Amino acid sequence: MTRLSRDFGDTMQEAVQSVSADVSFVSNQFPNYQIGANDRILEAKEVPEIPSMKEVVARETAQLIQQQKRLSVRDLASKFEKGLAAAAKFSDEAKFREAASLDRHVILKKLRDVLEILRGRVAGRNKDDVEEAISMVEALAVQLTQREGELFHEKAEVKKLANFFKQASEDAKKVVEEERSFARAEIESARAAVQRLEQSLQEQDQISMTSEAQDLEELMKEVQEARRIKMLHQPSKVMDMEHELQALRIQLAEKSMYSLQLRKELAMSKRLEENKSSLYELDGFETLGSYLRIIPSTDSTADTSKFSIQWYRVSPERSKKELISGATKPVYAPEPFDVGRFLQAEIVLNDRRIVVTTTGPIDPAAGLGSYVEALVRKPDIEFNVVVTQTNGRDLQSNFIHVFHVGKMRIKLRKGKITKAKESYSTSMKLCGVRGGGNAAAQALFWQAKKGLSYTLAFESERERNAAIMLARRFAFDCNIMLAGPDDRAPLGS
Repeated sequence: MTRLSRDFGDTMQEAVQSVSADVSFVSNQFPNYQIGANDRILEAKEVPEIPSMKEVVARETAQLIQQQKRLSVRDLASKFEKGLAAAAKFSDEAKFREAASLDRHVILKKLRDVLEILRGRVAGRNKDDVEEAISMVEALAVQLTQREGELFHEKAEVKKLANFFKQASEDAKKVVEEERSFARAEIESARAAVQRLEQSLQEQDQISMTSEAQDLEELMKEVQEARRIKMLHQPSKVMDMEHELQALRIQLAEKSMYSLQLRKELAMSKRLEENKSSLYELDGFETLGSYLRIIPSTDSTADTSKFSIQWYRVSPERSKKELISGATKPVYAPEPFDVGRFLQAEIVLNDRRIVVTTTGPIDPAAGLGSYVEALVRKPDIEFNVVVTQTNGRDLQSNFIHVFHVGKMRIKLRKGKITKAKESYSTSMKLCGVRGGGNAAAQALFWQAKKGLSYTLAFESERERNAAIMLARRFAFDCNIMLAGPDDRAPLGS
């Protein structure tokens, strides 16, 4: 008996490979969205950003293209449906083969019964032929039983395949529905984004038109004002008021200076009356930028260069006296620390002590404060100086040096050569030169560090005092009190 079997290899391969090769997935993960009640798509909340117009348009275009590619899942669903139909067809064929198999078992059983009856009736060679036929029938029955087992196994596999295709078809339909709803949501989002973009463009156009109109209106007003001023050929009322205020300030300053001078002369006259027997007196202007000299009050008085002299700072209340270290000459140039305080010189003549004092506190230099404030705003503050002494030794050269006062350090250089460069520290000293003739008001003493000091001559008294004030201001910002040798902090600091 010939064994009949159906080859399911080609059919299975066709069913499995029937998925469309054009299907392409946008990414290897599901989109970032959630499904709410009634299968509604809920967009995930993201951090709000304000992208540019080009980025918004490019992003929306890419999303629409990706969504169009996702819609190819319909092809996948149709292929799954074809596979499901093929599996159903295989199941029907299996049922037909099962019925045919039952018919074969009945026929073989009847044939065996007939041969058994025939074997009892024949003898000899025919009996052997009947027995051989019975064995062949039994062998066919065994083969048929094995084939039935294979058919049952194939039936189970076909049933599993049919269930798989059915589940895959349902999943594909679900994915298609989800993708459709997601596509609708994205399309609505894209439309809303386009509307927002158009609205923002319209608002920008309106703003630009409004600003242009305002600029044009302001320009027209300025042109009209310029024409009015040109026609009038005279300053405005505000300018007149400013000129009047400036004139009043000048008059007030002159009157205050005149009043101060009168008060000083009155105090000097009172002091002269009180000290008619004084042998010495101070000559010079009692202001910052000048110098004071001890001179004899009569021709018969001895020259002060032969005696011991010491200068002091006295508080305005006359309650505190501070020794000025190194000020032992007949000439002394006030420095910024002396402003607002009296200066006093003690002259020792043998066993006699003579004291001469300024008539009033030292006045500040006119315009020095505004000059210093203007220098502070500059990025680089430099002064041209001449080095007259190095470590107390006189120098004969008159080469121009540059004295740089910085916010963190002080530097002295000659051309491109740096002679000294030190940061503000407690070992640094800076003050006016204490004695030394008529040029003392233009010179200062700078001790960069221990064992290195310079005496510098400036171009004017104002630059010398400005350099001292700037250096002390920057040093104070670095928590350093910059003063002269053996000096203490000024009063009120």
